[in-house]
Amino acid sequence: MRTVKFKISGMTCGNCASRIGKHLSSKDGIRNNKVSYASGEGEFTFDPDIISKEEIKNIIDRETHYNVVGEIGNEARANTHFDLIIIGGGSAAFSAAIKAEGLGLSTLMVNAGLDFGGTCVNVGCVPSKNLIRAAETAYHSKHSNFPGLKPKGVDIDFQSVIKGKKELVSSLQQKKYIEVVSDFDNLVLLKGFAQFVDNKTIIIDGTDKYTALKFIIATGSTTKVPEIAGLANIDYLTSESLFDMEEQPESLIVLGGGYIALEIAQAYHRLGTKIVLLQRSKNVLSRLNPEISEELLKHLRNEGMEIHTGIDFEEASENESGIIVKTRKSGKPLLFEADKILVSTGTKPNTYNLGLEKIGLETEKSNHVKVDDHLQTSHSNIYAAGDCINTPAYVYTAAREGRIAVENAFSGTDFKIDYSSLPWVVFTDPQIAGTGIDEAEAIKMNIPFEASRIELKDIPRAIVANDTRGFIKLIRNKETDMLIGARIVAPEGGELIQQLSMAIKYGIGIKELSEDMFPYLTLSEGIKLAAITFGKDISKLSCCAT
Repeated sequence: MRTVKFKISGMTCGNCASRIGKHLSSKDGIRNNKVSYASGEGEFTFDPDIISKEEIKNIIDRETHYNVVGEIGNEARANTHFDLIIIGGGSAAFSAAIKAEGLGLSTLMVNAGLDFGGTCVNVGCVPSKNLIRAAETAYHSKHSNFPGLKPKGVDIDFQSVIKGKKELVSSLQQKKYIEVVSDFDNLVLLKGFAQFVDNKTIIIDGTDKYTALKFIIATGSTTKVPEIAGLANIDYLTSESLFDMEEQPESLIVLGGGYIALEIAQAYHRLGTKIVLLQRSKNVLSRLNPEISEELLKHLRNEGMEIHTGIDFEEASENESGIIVKTRKSGKPLLFEADKILVSTGTKPNTYNLGLEKIGLETEKSNHVKVDDHLQTSHSNIYAAGDCINTPAYVYTAAREGRIAVENAFSGTDFKIDYSSLPWVVFTDPQIAGTGIDEAEAIKMNIPFEASRIELKDIPRAIVANDTRGFIKLIRNKETDMLIGARIVAPEGGELIQQLSMAIKYGIGIKELSEDMFPYLTLSEGIKLAAITFGKDISKLSCCAT
């Protein structure tokens, strides 16, 4: 028996994969097959005395109306030397591969763990935001900001919600990753675990060796599990496993208070799961100014979420009734119980078992790959990008880094990425968004600063919407009047942050923001009002006056 793997284009859903599999199962000589819409691949075990792999390809092309676009693994084995080898299969890796194709570089992308597409599309941004929006719909079906409107709620079919999420993930994984590179002439995709043999050679799954002129490490990150007695012995969930559960947990303990934990906790709470969120530090979102944490917690608790901060963990255990977590707060013992437990306590870089120590490649104390401003590692022919390096961990920063790494490696450039105006968003409700520096960072940098803060209760759009949760804060350099930072807590606040990021990047001052014309009864008008607040009391102004 032999096995062949093909890349297959044209599939639009899981049913397409099923149709291909059923059709091939009826052919003599094919003993087993596995076709995946998510990965865009088909694996076929066949008897070469009865049918050849060429005949299998022709059956797919001519009889199923889908197309084989390449054999997986065969190209790599025929060619063991490349211009570029990319280790990883997420946003940074695909961005690097797209740039490499544009430069005409022969490229091998080798990926293990998550499917091609990485964290964002498979277990991160896409599934979480889909569930957040579904939960938001459920919440608004039961809650109204307006007297006289009494919503009656909605029937939640949790299994259908999760199945819809899975279909979306599969569709985007196929369309935005696999199909994007399916017609590349110079790219080979290979599944397997790569390790460095030396700084010019890797070995995949301990068997096949490949060499390259340059390498990019883009292996991403994974959940960092805290050291809590007993936790390793229980069936805990991470975002990867939680999002695939079609049976809704009645209750869920969420360990962590970062943005991932908060987004998931609120979404599942709104979908009807009883949430208990436990956070070790005093504040959730502990890296941000406490005023942000306090504002967000007020609104989450108003929704009925149970949140405990400043918790010392003693032991986690599991019995036939569910999960038990023993803790202390200010010396007082507290016991929490739930059906399931989610570990969402931050991430760690996927740099283990890559053989980095074997080649003497430098890493940081956090185990992130150490790179310079040009994304070059301690080996001049090896670069790194994405969550495996200690830069802001967002899908859009990873994509930029992947592209820049290829350009710097092969085009003789020395591009640096400026993160000083980087916009970011936490997709809770209200959302939290920021760009630039906050007051604490300004103090550390010895920048003379001044901040203005306007509550949403003073912004006309929020007033007429009867939703005045949050605030907009601007931070300026007092000597130059330049905007140096912004923090927003507001419903859909993430939609405001890009214009403030652009203001920082292109040197638009507070005076210009205060004098510009913003459309009335939009939330963005709050930016103008916050800018005016540096010099005027807006309560003394009429609605549209400046």
